[in-house]
Amino acid sequence: MRQMEPVEPTAVTLDDEFWNPRLETNREVTIEYQYDQLESSGCLENFRRAANGETGGFEGMWFADSDAYKWLEAASYVLATTDEPDPELADRVADVIDLVAAAQDEDGYLNTYFTLEEPDKRWTNLNMLHELYCAGHLIEAAVAHHRATGDESLLEVATAFADHIDDVFPDRIDGAPGHQEIELALVKLARVTGEERYVDLAAYFVEIRGHDDRLEWELANPEDIAGYDPGGDGIVEGARGVFWEDGEYDGSYAQAHAPFEDQEAVEGHAVRAMYFFAGVADVAAETGDEALLTHLERLWENMTTKRLYITGGIGSAHEGERFTEDYDLPNETAYAETCAAIGSIFWNQRMLELTGEPKYADLIERTLYNGVLAGVSLDGTEFFYDNRLASDGSHSRSGWFHCACCPPNVARLFASLGRYLYTVDGRDCYVNQYIGGTASVALEEDDLTLTQETALPWEGDVTLEVTAPEPTTATLHLRIPEWCDDASITVNGEIVSTADESYVSLERTWDDDRIAATFEHSTTVVEGHPAVAATAGRVAITRGPLVYCLEATDNDRPIHQYHIDATTEFTSTHRAGLLDGVTVLEADATVPSLEGWDRTLYRPAEASSNTITPLTAIPYYAWDNRDAGPMRVWLEAQ
Repeated sequence: MRQMEPVEPTAVTLDDEFWNPRLETNREVTIEYQYDQLESSGCLENFRRAANGETGGFEGMWFADSDAYKWLEAASYVLATTDEPDPELADRVADVIDLVAAAQDEDGYLNTYFTLEEPDKRWTNLNMLHELYCAGHLIEAAVAHHRATGDESLLEVATAFADHIDDVFPDRIDGAPGHQEIELALVKLARVTGEERYVDLAAYFVEIRGHDDRLEWELANPEDIAGYDPGGDGIVEGARGVFWEDGEYDGSYAQAHAPFEDQEAVEGHAVRAMYFFAGVADVAAETGDEALLTHLERLWENMTTKRLYITGGIGSAHEGERFTEDYDLPNETAYAETCAAIGSIFWNQRMLELTGEPKYADLIERTLYNGVLAGVSLDGTEFFYDNRLASDGSHSRSGWFHCACCPPNVARLFASLGRYLYTVDGRDCYVNQYIGGTASVALEEDDLTLTQETALPWEGDVTLEVTAPEPTTATLHLRIPEWCDDASITVNGEIVSTADESYVSLERTWDDDRIAATFEHSTTVVEGHPAVAATAGRVAITRGPLVYCLEATDNDRPIHQYHIDATTEFTSTHRAGLLDGVTVLEADATVPSLEGWDRTLYRPAEASSNTITPLTAIPYYAWDNRDAGPMRVWLEAQ
């Protein structure tokens, strides 16, 4: 088992033509906008009421605390990765931390829903009330804030809550959380504090899942747990729709239907699954448990070969926000929650660090540019919760949600983007993502500075300037993207062989050197597996890491009429004034002739009478930023 370490975002300064405008929008617009939403939705008011000793009056979803924690994590990374100080944001972060700390009970417990509404029923509804989920996001925010600022104020709050949880589980309560998150968070806390008992607690939550009947018992005894509304339509009653199958309890929604190593496929709620697998990977890393890693690889194979959208999105069903069965990947009703795509990135990054296999970096790239990036508008103030691959024009981003998990999740991912570029293993440094900027890479006893420039995602040209305080022997490994048909790499002008390699390894003594790489960028017409009914007779268009789509506003005919195939020739044109600058794809497509249809709705089928018309495709992430209208990723094949 490998133990590669990421280069943390605090050691990376991003300077990228594609990403920097998005990161600046995240910093200058989205963070402020989301804070306002936390105020107007009542999320922060919940903390104030709890801190003041009030009861009742809780507002929002019962796990709304987690939205504030994700915002704190995002804002902390913004403060740590921005060259210019932002005293206003720093003060706001400090104020929210003070508010969170004031709402904490003397025993370390912290959850505003229970403090305000059901103080006597803590830890009675692990299924749906999400106390451990909220605790996990608090811990993640605290670790991020501490690493970003060196301050321990939020870390002390999170540590006190973690210690409370350690006192409760498993001695007083034996059971797993309904929504995973605490597992990966506890490992993060252990790494920053050096307390191994947090790893032990994370391992317990992994091991108990599927072995106990706690979650089933709760729903069978609703009168004894929090959230129960006799005769009403409360939280507990709502849970039955996702935990019951044919009149019987089905734990697969929360990945509790079997012990982890007996689970044969990725099942249930997609976000829960991704956070769970990320936590399992963290436990494997800390304990050296190879069996856990081996089974994670099996589940990854199932997901990527049978249950994954071309965009990297996962979780096909609206009911339960969940995986369903192999090859069930509808387009018009795709769920593909933004949080699930982000969770996939978390899991894949951990798999990359544990194995060094580039396939995980490839999926991170695809998911980042498509499944995640589509989740936020270009202006940073509207969001997709679910990401469909086809729309009749009625599906649009929203400014906020009653269940607002996705917007701050996007914000914290963008703010920590530098974490996903490089990994280090001794004297080996892996270049996993091609995003411009400068990174300080700490090797064994030496440091390297990598300055990257790239034309991605529009073109495949990348340069890396490698400098060191003194000549340093190390190996740089450059990922050859899965979408690249041909790669050429030079070091100081000398050609390097790239034959049949997923990583090109460059071992030398580095001083002041220049690597130039070109990854061939071609447009590809893609077909789906024959078992996927939703893509039968259809094809999609990709170019480099991007999936493309048709929007009605760019095309004269209704988009369901356009036909292309593998022989269709596309031209790419970069339009700086369109959608904040995009490369569009244009081609001659086939559409049905309308001759003779003016006076009839049906007629005998005959040899098709088609005509040629121009087609324009844009990157999938950019759709729904103009006039509302139909959109399609998968087009009819000729």
